Amino acid sequence: MMEIQTGMVSKERVLPRQSYRAEMNWLLAVLPGFPLLLLVLRLWYLSRQDLPTMLLLVQYINPLGMVGALFITLSWTVPAGILLVRVLGGILLVSVPGRTGTSFLAVAALRMPGWVVVIAAGIAAFTWQLRMLPLLMMMVVAILGLTAVQGQPGEPWLMRWITLGVPVLTALLVWIFVWSAVIEAVRAGEHVTAVLLAAPPLFGPVLTGPVPERWARIATHWPAVMVAFAMPFMVGIAFLRAPVLPDTAIEVATSGAEAQGEAVRVVRGQLISVDDTSTTMLQTTGEVVFISNGEVKSKTLCPRAADAQRSGITVHGWAVEAPALEWIAPTRTVTEIDPRCLGRPLKRLSTGE
Repeated sequence: MMEIQTGMVSKERVLPRQSYRAEMNWLLAVLPGFPLLLLVLRLWYLSRQDLPTMLLLVQYINPLGMVGALFITLSWTVPAGILLVRVLGGILLVSVPGRTGTSFLAVAALRMPGWVVVIAAGIAAFTWQLRMLPLLMMMVVAILGLTAVQGQPGEPWLMRWITLGVPVLTALLVWIFVWSAVIEAVRAGEHVTAVLLAAPPLFGPVLTGPVPERWARIATHWPAVMVAFAMPFMVGIAFLRAPVLPDTAIEVATSGAEAQGEAVRVVRGQLISVDDTSTTMLQTTGEVVFISNGEVKSKTLCPRAADAQRSGITVHGWAVEAPALEWIAPTRTVTEIDPRCLGRPLKRLSTGE
């Protein structure tokens, strides 16, 4: 029998689960294999399910580049998981304070240090899209309220201010900041964006208090289970679209092309490798092209096209699909598109040149 206590929350494990340690061992064994599975699936997807092409990519692709792409792609998932566990576990702690010793959510929320939550909220503020920031604010004020309820009881007016006043004030400030974008999204038919901007502040005051005991586990465990099942698919889809090879355009002319006045052709694709004899390219169709270095006239890196904005909705000039990190970090400004990246040579060869 084990008792965990902090402030007003006292948890006692009456019937210890004999398989709890075995389940955790399985979880710890599976987690390291998930990134490896993603890397293999990325190469399989990039090779268009062709095994020889996949083996060629494995030979030349730098694993560090793929790990970097994986880290950048998944940077938003870690704070999302931490904050979700803290909120749902905190609700379970204050709703059923004496019977949550066997709940992973409750134990994780109770043992989670405050600095972990602060760092997770800071990372989320920089990596989440603007339309997700109201949701982040709702989770932060919910965690503040739940932490106050879990601790030693304070003055009644102070508790009401933390659990009700702060969420309401935060909701008003968020609405004032995003209201113009909400109206613009409704007029443009972007109802999902409008809901993401306007709805989360409504739930801030609700998430700081307990729920009925008989509904506590359903209200906390089922959302956690659904997110746990959906997250690998969301992460996998996002990572399969992440670039791992440089997008390149190469001008190619066969021997005698200049004398015959033939136009130089442009090969577009992803650069795999360059050796002493040839340049290896992977085209968008999945075909691998080997170009003799003697036929290469010029080459250039094509900047990655910015993600197409699904809407032109902005909040004070800030696109709702853009995270704060894109505004802070230096970016390369493309003022003119290289014609080779559009499939056209820099200049055509003429007879007699």
